[in-house]
Amino acid sequence: MPDQPQLSVVVPTYNRAPLLRKTLASLADQRNPPPFEVIVADDGSADDSEQVAEEFSDRLAIRYRYQEDQGYRVAKARNMGAAIARAPILVFLDSGTLAGPDLLAGHLRGQAEHRPGPRSPARGAAVIGYTYGYRPYDHTPGLAEAFTLLSPRQVYQRYLSDPLFRDSRHEELDKIDFSLAGLRMPWLFFWTLNVSVHADDYTAVSGFDERFQSWGGEDLELGYRLHRHGVPFACDIRPWAMEIPHERDHEASIASNKNNALRILMAHADPAVEFFWALLTRDYIMFPAEDAYRDLVDWEERVADLDVQPEVDHGTADLPPGARVAVFGSGASVPGRGLRGALVDFDDKLLTRASVDCRFITRHGIGLRTPWPDNAFDRVVITSRLSRLWPQWGEVIRAEALRIGANVRCAPALDWEAGEARTR
Repeated sequence: MPDQPQLSVVVPTYNRAPLLRKTLASLADQRNPPPFEVIVADDGSADDSEQVAEEFSDRLAIRYRYQEDQGYRVAKARNMGAAIARAPILVFLDSGTLAGPDLLAGHLRGQAEHRPGPRSPARGAAVIGYTYGYRPYDHTPGLAEAFTLLSPRQVYQRYLSDPLFRDSRHEELDKIDFSLAGLRMPWLFFWTLNVSVHADDYTAVSGFDERFQSWGGEDLELGYRLHRHGVPFACDIRPWAMEIPHERDHEASIASNKNNALRILMAHADPAVEFFWALLTRDYIMFPAEDAYRDLVDWEERVADLDVQPEVDHGTADLPPGARVAVFGSGASVPGRGLRGALVDFDDKLLTRASVDCRFITRHGIGLRTPWPDNAFDRVVITSRLSRLWPQWGEVIRAEALRIGANVRCAPALDWEAGEARTR
């Protein structure tokens, strides 16, 4: 064991002994690495994963930890590994992810170059390494077979110029010149097959949420909390890796990912997360959420002084005292006359002003998806504060209003039938 490792590499695994062996071999083949240790976090394997880890005890400072198989618990497995890590920097790789020869040195350089500012509570960065061949729904033709016939170095050299060998995030990263600085949602790129974070930041946000017990989303959710904590995000191609294609149940994975996207939304009241959820569940894409959220922030500034109290009053005028009302796009407006319910708005400052009225709970959001059950309210009122969103999102907002409300009243500025902004 190194006296003080600079990096702790956590590799979760489950019944992937052959892939685990290749991942560990790639770590043993690092070129002039900084002092590091490897922790294999086993999520209940019934194969010879423990023996595979032991094979590398003469080449790696390696430890193996096992948890009983109680279903898919990779979040808990990663936390189990991180809990015994001795280094200040945590690197997460997946079984079947082959580290490039300079991956560990690259992550350490990336951490040094992307440190948070002096006013941030964060200690380090979220460095996202590039992963060739990671195309879970569009495999690189012949790549799986090539890994059985060639060395990792030979595979890399043969496929490097092939566009289908690129990381599946490549097109989106290329649009922003591979710079995540300034993005409002950099966590969309935080996929833990090849990332590093400072251990103190990981602890500060309580690590992975162990309530995720199916595939997908637990890494994005952690990335979201790291971002909220002030951790800067960076994409760095120097700590590159390669992913060995392996069998997946694509339909089950997509369904699980969509379910977990809803879990993220229910845990975090945030318009940005609503856009992420709506896009992922509708079209199974998520990166356009960045542009949608930027547009909303611009709109928020433009309607900061828009008073929708007359719309709210008109939309609730016929309701008896005690009726339950939800207002989408409430701003600081609150229904009167003894009504109660919920206020939803994308401007959290205005919501804070409205929250002094204890008859109404508040939720920072848009109304694309809310946490309330079907028919929770006697009426939902949708105001003109949502007019900028209506052309693209009116159908989704309308469906959600109809789900939670017995009836819906829509502002005159919105065309209820067409789901489009009415021009005047």
